[in-house]
Amino acid sequence: MSREPRSRAEAAARKFRAAFGGEPLLVRSPGRINLIGEHTDYNEGFVLPAAIEQAIFVAAARRCDARCRFIAADLSEEYAGDVHPAKKPQRHWSDYINGVVDQLQKAGHSLSGFDCVFGGDIPIGAGMSSSAALECAVVFALDRLFGLGLDRLAMVKIAQRAENEFVGVKCGIMDQFASMLGRAGHVIRLDCRSLDYAYVPFDTSAIRVVLFDTGVKHSLASSEYNARRAQCEAGVRLLAESVPSIRSLRDASLEQLRRHVLPKDELVYRRCAYVVEENARLRDACADLVAGDIASFGRRMFAAHEGLSRSYEVSCDELDFLVDRARQDGAVLGARMMGGGFGGCTINLVKAEAVEAVAARVAREYESRFKTAMKTYVTRISEGTSEIQGLCHA
Repeated sequence: MSREPRSRAEAAARKFRAAFGGEPLLVRSPGRINLIGEHTDYNEGFVLPAAIEQAIFVAAARRCDARCRFIAADLSEEYAGDVHPAKKPQRHWSDYINGVVDQLQKAGHSLSGFDCVFGGDIPIGAGMSSSAALECAVVFALDRLFGLGLDRLAMVKIAQRAENEFVGVKCGIMDQFASMLGRAGHVIRLDCRSLDYAYVPFDTSAIRVVLFDTGVKHSLASSEYNARRAQCEAGVRLLAESVPSIRSLRDASLEQLRRHVLPKDELVYRRCAYVVEENARLRDACADLVAGDIASFGRRMFAAHEGLSRSYEVSCDELDFLVDRARQDGAVLGARMMGGGFGGCTINLVKAEAVEAVAARVAREYESRFKTAMKTYVTRISEGTSEIQGLCHA
């Protein structure tokens, strides 16, 4: 572990000792990025995420009573409650922890109270899934503290259900999956239907993964997200009238869409065609990585953005501007919007020696165009959720 993450883990441990006494278990759980495969998850398709070096750090220890005490170190806020029964959601950061407790109890696991401190360096609201990282860190810590015997996939599902059922956010499983199961130097080819997965090598020795944050989130994001899901479902229904074996866009071909959907609804056709093309693009992109062809992989990222912007129509002026500026720079191998759309970040593959110059130029041009500052995050691919051992007292 590099010095910066180690210092954050040490800070969490110091805070724990000062607040609660004793020695905590220390867990690191990373944020995530998604290289290709956007809006494919709810269509039972494929995604290509990876864990990143930015992470949440949790220091925790069990108690002999039923009390729970949590400290959000970065917010300088505290929470106290009871482990059983778990409290109802309060629209508070403690929901992410209590949601995990709630799901463990529903699965039949017996827990006493516990104390925990958490903090980290995952930017909030930038689409790197800080909430999933916290949920994964907590379920991993509780598994260790209480000897629950959970495997990693079981922990992923508990963390996702905590967010779906307790917090009330209907996220897919990709965020928790990448945080828990990430591997340094690799992306994860995840089948969102079966949850089968494979590690694909991703050589970033000569490049950096750079996120440009628009700083905006347009109000139509949630309503348009729901509309896209409904349009995809409508396309599947049209296909199934002629091809009953089709249960999701995962099963469809472009030819089938042209034959059975395009004559009836051109807009639904365009939405569905993007999803089918994105699944194919992801498979080709994985072949690029196996061959070590990062340049070809980057071109597929640009193509993915084109589909998201023109066919799926979930981009916005700010995202399109950033991808366009990246496309004009020979030091940027690939770029696209990342996440649900209508704001958030673009993800860029930038030659390592050019990161500072590219980021400075794009930031100047973005501020000139939109009269607002652009944040830049540089990251690398990392290991998934793990226990941190061997820290000295500090």
